[in-house]
Amino acid sequence: MTRVAPTRQVATFCPLCVSRCGATATLRDGAFVALGPDPAHPTGRALCVKGKAAPELVNHPERLLHPLARTNPKGAADPGWRRIGWDEALDTVATRLRALARDHGPESVVFGSASPSTSAMSDAVDWVMRLKRAFGSPNLCVSMELCGWGRYLASIYTYGDSVPGVYMPDLDRAGAILFWGYNPSIARLVHATSTVAALERGARLVVVDPRRAGLASKAHHWLRVRPGTDAALALALTHVMIERGWYDEHFVRRWTNAPLLVREDTGRFLRGSETASEIGSQIGSEVGEDPDHLVAWDEADGAPVGYDPTRGRYAADEDRLALFGARRVRTTDGPVICRPAFDLVAEQCRAMEPSVAEAITTVPAADIEATARTLWEARPLAFYTWSGLEQQSGTTQIIRAVNQLYALSGCLDAPGGNVAFPAVPTNPIGGAALLSRAQRAKALGVEHRPLGPARFEFVTGEDFFTAAIEGRPYRARGFVNFGSNLVMAHGDSARGRDALRALDFVVHADMFMSPTAEQADIVLPVTSAFEATALRVGFEVSEDAQSLVQLREPLAPARGEARSDLQIIFDLAVRLGLGEHFFDGDVEAAFRHQLEPSGVSLEQLRAEPAGVRVPLVTRHRKYAEPVDGIPRGFATPTRKVELYSEVLLEHGYPPLAEFSEPGVSPRSRPDLADRFPLILSCAKSLWFCESQNRNMASLRKGAPDPQVELNPRTAAARGIATGDWVRIATPHGDVRARAKLRSTLDPQVVFGQHGWWQACDELGLPGYPPFGPGSANLNLVLRQEPSDPVSGSSPLRASVCEVSRL
Repeated sequence: MTRVAPTRQVATFCPLCVSRCGATATLRDGAFVALGPDPAHPTGRALCVKGKAAPELVNHPERLLHPLARTNPKGAADPGWRRIGWDEALDTVATRLRALARDHGPESVVFGSASPSTSAMSDAVDWVMRLKRAFGSPNLCVSMELCGWGRYLASIYTYGDSVPGVYMPDLDRAGAILFWGYNPSIARLVHATSTVAALERGARLVVVDPRRAGLASKAHHWLRVRPGTDAALALALTHVMIERGWYDEHFVRRWTNAPLLVREDTGRFLRGSETASEIGSQIGSEVGEDPDHLVAWDEADGAPVGYDPTRGRYAADEDRLALFGARRVRTTDGPVICRPAFDLVAEQCRAMEPSVAEAITTVPAADIEATARTLWEARPLAFYTWSGLEQQSGTTQIIRAVNQLYALSGCLDAPGGNVAFPAVPTNPIGGAALLSRAQRAKALGVEHRPLGPARFEFVTGEDFFTAAIEGRPYRARGFVNFGSNLVMAHGDSARGRDALRALDFVVHADMFMSPTAEQADIVLPVTSAFEATALRVGFEVSEDAQSLVQLREPLAPARGEARSDLQIIFDLAVRLGLGEHFFDGDVEAAFRHQLEPSGVSLEQLRAEPAGVRVPLVTRHRKYAEPVDGIPRGFATPTRKVELYSEVLLEHGYPPLAEFSEPGVSPRSRPDLADRFPLILSCAKSLWFCESQNRNMASLRKGAPDPQVELNPRTAAARGIATGDWVRIATPHGDVRARAKLRSTLDPQVVFGQHGWWQACDELGLPGYPPFGPGSANLNLVLRQEPSDPVSGSSPLRASVCEVSRL
């Protein structure tokens, strides 16, 4: 009689990307054999191919299983890896790091992490932040400038908060959905399934993307924007909405800084102290003395009126405030022409009317008009953006322009708009108080980009490479890296390799040996997420998702001597003498501390693998709620949504959203246009997590070779057919790929793929050298400059190239 192996279903979730899809694992005879969707989970309607391949990932024969130490010099063809034990590995790392901190300051050590949006580092990245702060370093390299700046940080200069990173699209109630530089079918599957459901109930969808990919095929408006010209398109849409009166005037008057007067002579807001004789009595006698009090124009009285940003209050009803027109205001310096900020916004956008934008973006003017109407008439409007807008030489202004457009809808924090959903209360674990202000001021890049990622302790690849190789502003000497394949993820791959070789000491934790790991002195083996315990409090995308607390227990035993990222962090902290900040190495105690305010215990979570619900209630329009009698407003200098930013002006940046031609394009670099007439962009692959997984047979079958997409007309003019091997040449070299023809692409635009290096032995498919001849590494021939002046974002999505048949 044939024995039937006992099968068990276990509720879990997949952490391999930001979607964090609810899942059901199948264990047969105790072995992890399958992962599928869990429709009962708020993010579990579907599971992507990468999640379904989880058992293959766990059991892959190329996994790192033991700590390794380099015995040969960096740059040698063979690192000479020597197997060592965990005690030797951790003692070596701790000794070397303490010596660097003693001799060169803790800031000389940079910490690194794979992006938590595209890897399982979401399980541990907050603890990496705590570790670096406890150590005393202000430097975390997590590709924030490439994958997060637009969603989380650039929007702070408009909204004072992360829109759409924290204010998530309420897709369940949206009337219109705008996806800009974002393909949720690949990047966040839960958004894709929610959008399909929204379309079925009648919502309208607008997709802005150079490729007709994913949900773009279902969109009511697909705007095929030329890569890097998104700001021009956003300004044109804003122009139409202002000209037609398609904006929420109540929200604009009361909750943006649109009415505030801007001096034509200085570009700064007019202060009450500059017009004290006229408005000094209107909002208190102190207005004439307080330089922070600002001024609007009262149309009813034909006179200036004061605004107190500390109380968020005008001295007149907002309905009386002018939004348009120049005013001659008597100041202590004499008469000065001033205009409301909104008038300046309208003028800026008027210069980008649809016919002008069409010539820049290639989006037909009629489509711009029609899309603007849909965005207005189909409200409430919810939107999301991602790396399509973040990997540009003008990233910050692009984000500002899109944020400004969204503000006109008046849908922020409203049902069906972008909502800050409530969160289950927890103790913070990032350790913000552990790093002194003096150390924070030493972040790499903060001197020349004071408003960029370094302000928030995130270091750009460009600034890290410069500090390691050139010693500016000081020499980076150590790198503690959790899974980031730095040299493949950033432009200037060869420079990234040289930067790692220039460091005194590198420790790298990972599941597989990678081009980045090969530059390390010590390599530590990491479990897959499915062999590790992790705590997830809230799943972001909705009130329902946020209410769920789930403990993901191991589905398989750790292979070899591999340890989870989280356990490595805690073990290293203890070895560094930082155990007091890490519960003396006890991860379970840390979880209990984190959960304490929630009222949920580890015992409850272990008894309920599908998670425990904590009732939450979403409050909308929280900016209007009174706090001590004063409206909450926004966390900006004016307490309003800042369409006009004095903060940017004071640092030498444009205060209004504006368009600038991509730094390297056939238009901005006509000297390159003859040799490199095509525009090169790139996009995420459905089959792989960035530069990972190409060694997995089930995934590599779907995408066996690196590809470049081009229009059939473009291909025919070059004698290229589908499947041909081609050379992608840029001013910095060339790499190889197979041609894939896509008729919906602009003939001047081609799309490559980054991250190719791994071989797949099971299928007999080759790997590619990350550097040098025969490479398929797109970032090898792309540069980090000219980078965005505010954020340092690299122009990986809009460059120049030529494609020819090999």
